[in-house]
Amino acid sequence: MEHINYLYPYWGSEHLSATAFIALARDQGFQGIEINITNDKDYEKQFLEVLNTTRKSDPNFICVLQQVLEVKSETVNDYITTVLKRLERMLPFEPDFINSHTGKDYYSFDDNCRVIDAIETFSETNNIPVYHEIHRGRFTFHSGTTLSYLELYPQLKLVGDLSHWCVVSESMLQDQQHILKKIIPHIQHIHARVGFEQAPQVNHPFAPEWENYLKHYLDWWQRIINEHKVVDAFTITTEFGPYPYMPQAPFTKEPLANQHEINMAMKTYLENHLSIS
Repeated sequence: MEHINYLYPYWGSEHLSATAFIALARDQGFQGIEINITNDKDYEKQFLEVLNTTRKSDPNFICVLQQVLEVKSETVNDYITTVLKRLERMLPFEPDFINSHTGKDYYSFDDNCRVIDAIETFSETNNIPVYHEIHRGRFTFHSGTTLSYLELYPQLKLVGDLSHWCVVSESMLQDQQHILKKIIPHIQHIHARVGFEQAPQVNHPFAPEWENYLKHYLDWWQRIINEHKVVDAFTITTEFGPYPYMPQAPFTKEPLANQHEINMAMKTYLENHLSIS
């Protein structure tokens, strides 16, 4: 592997214009962005204009789009229709790949397979890679059940956010090494956020009380990188989020740490600690 490309998350920067957001990512040395574009036609238009201008000056600039739907009660057929409409709206942006929050944890195996089939067909038809994020509430909510889908769909590519499995299993996956060994080859993109047994995000990953957790995650991320050393490059989004992932002080609701500073510090930390040779 020649290098790792670091992406900056739009999550937590929704107050910024498209121009300001992309400028922030580039000014801080990130090679691209990851964004769940708001359903605002004016913002979409502005974002596409800024993105195209950025690509002209920097053809290697990476844009990853997210498919994240609001939670509502709906049939599987309705869900599939909504997902495909959402994905179709992403085509003009020509993303490097799409990070999809796919399916629902309470859908049956067969129903989630229908969802996967629809998304995979979209991906193949439009020649846009789609990676399915490991996340609570999705078909990937649990490590063991995710294996069942990978057995049926060995081509599936995942976004590695292992913090969610820590919360679901209320552990640091110490007893699931045999599962992780099978999952890691499918992870094509990392969300570098440190969680623990009770939440998907610690208050500050560089606080001394979380040192062992940071090392635990770094080991996972290094194992993923090692699995993909034959590729030219790999992508990582430093994805520490705002409230409700970021804990708040009671009454004042002040965040306990600065999300932006953590994401910049995590990029520097990984540049210094991940081996790509």
